[in-house]
Amino acid sequence: MEYSFLDLLTLVGSLGVFLYGMKIMSEGLQKIAGERMRTILSVMTSNRFLGVFTGILITALIQSSSATTLMVVSFVNAGLLSLAQSISVIMGANVGTTVTAWIISLFGFKVDIGTFALPLVAFCIPLLFSKKSTWKNWGEFIMGFSLLFLGLGFLKDSMPDLQSNPQILAFLQDYTNMGYGSVFLFLMIGTIMTIVVQSSSATVAITLIMCSKGWIPFEMATAMVLGENIGTTITANLAALGANTNAKRAALAHLLFNIFGVIWVLILFYPFNSMIVHISEYFGQGDPNALFKEVGRLSQHYDADTMSKIVSGALNSQPQFAAINAQLTSLSVVVSMGLALFHTMFNICNVLVMIWFVKFYVMICNKLIPAKKGSKDEDPHLQFVSFGMLSTSELNLLQVRQEVRTYGVRVARMLSMDEQLLVEKNKEQFTSVFNRIEKYENICDRMEVEIAKYLNKLSEGRLSSEAKEEVRVYLRVISEIESIGDACFNIARGIRRRNEGKSVFSKELNDQIKAMFALCYRAIDRMNEVLELNEFSTEDARISYDIENEINNLRDRLKLKNMEDMQNKLYEYQDAVYYMDIVDECEKFGDYVLNVVQALVEKKI
Repeated sequence: MEYSFLDLLTLVGSLGVFLYGMKIMSEGLQKIAGERMRTILSVMTSNRFLGVFTGILITALIQSSSATTLMVVSFVNAGLLSLAQSISVIMGANVGTTVTAWIISLFGFKVDIGTFALPLVAFCIPLLFSKKSTWKNWGEFIMGFSLLFLGLGFLKDSMPDLQSNPQILAFLQDYTNMGYGSVFLFLMIGTIMTIVVQSSSATVAITLIMCSKGWIPFEMATAMVLGENIGTTITANLAALGANTNAKRAALAHLLFNIFGVIWVLILFYPFNSMIVHISEYFGQGDPNALFKEVGRLSQHYDADTMSKIVSGALNSQPQFAAINAQLTSLSVVVSMGLALFHTMFNICNVLVMIWFVKFYVMICNKLIPAKKGSKDEDPHLQFVSFGMLSTSELNLLQVRQEVRTYGVRVARMLSMDEQLLVEKNKEQFTSVFNRIEKYENICDRMEVEIAKYLNKLSEGRLSSEAKEEVRVYLRVISEIESIGDACFNIARGIRRRNEGKSVFSKELNDQIKAMFALCYRAIDRMNEVLELNEFSTEDARISYDIENEINNLRDRLKLKNMEDMQNKLYEYQDAVYYMDIVDECEKFGDYVLNVVQALVEKKI
């Protein structure tokens, strides 16, 4: 077969255009409805049927079951969804991904979408250069839609011409008549193709093309579709490698769900295919097997060169060949519709069967991936974000929010340890608490760096202007929270210096510092309340401003009183230095807390 390296590159490039179009289309929709999709997934209840519907809706919108599954796995990683909830959403994602096959079947084979794709590109160019982010996002979606179908057209044109090479066709036919052996072989081909391409939608498109040209029989194409359902699970499992135990379980549940589904369909493979044929014929589409049989019959009457010309339409000037070409085109539409029907019916039936076994999947996943022994906190640094889950940048900011909330709670604990340190008399216990504060401060430093790295990675993706602003704000927020941790550590060091200098504070001085601590508690508790909010108002900031003013006023009063007490020689000068160092650090603590609230509220992210 004359198929050069350049032809192979053209085929790979066509696949690249298809995949890139799907990526742009998915990202455009994520930007348009990202916040809504985050809300939909984040308010999921334990209702498994609602979970399935949510999975169908999200996947149908963003046209990628892999992206939906990645979202689900990362939400489980962030503790926003339970394992049971995630399984039901993943089930729905499998049904939602079949929309791609229907779009290709309805438009890609019935209509020459290429004639509309380029005008659509022209239409979206002004949108892409619009200053309004919403129009720009719609422009990206339309551009992705156009590129997807241009890539599909290129794929059809660049596939190797098997019709002109009967020896190759005979080779394929030898492997389509081995009963279940052929089914397993084509199932493996579909699985491997999807693992390599990393997109079940792309491999379904390739399968549709192969089947619609009569190269493989309908039943072998359905076997490839089953394999593609297994292959698509690899993406989430790879992403979950760096995630926590529950996220790994969610990815495993996706794999098990598809494997068990394929197993029961394989047992009923031929009856299930017969059902699809009957449904297709009942609705007037015809027999999906007819194309392969017709191509085989015509190949006995015409040589390979003539067959190639008939299929391409080169002989349409002759009425008899034009009629054959029209018939083959009509049959190819029947095949593509039949394959899309199989893909949808398989996933719907699989969900209807498996939805009653969600608890069984949870039990299996818990057994296969047991919880880590020892610490409850699997990772002393980041708990909710994983660097393996960056393909849905627009939607991953929810995990960042959750991580920042945890960060705020962690630094709040340091203040309570400072208060314990202030009155601790036992040297060993004092050293233990101080070392714990120092450890927390080191963890806070690392958390700032790791969250910043994650945010920078997210910003490298295609984000909406609102999401870019959110990234910028959170970079400022984590910097200020790290400064809060520094202030807590500095308070602890001030108390240690006091002890090393053999200084002992009077009850009055300790009570004044505790009064400052009480205001700091109010400030950081309010900050953590604001971090829990999804929407902010100026009233949220006003409360923090009032607390900060109280801290400043108390600091000023204590400073004046400290000068008076020194003049009255109520305590030593060195005691006053240690005392004011702690008070000043508390005031800085309040400043950093207010900076966090200002960053969140003033930008109204």
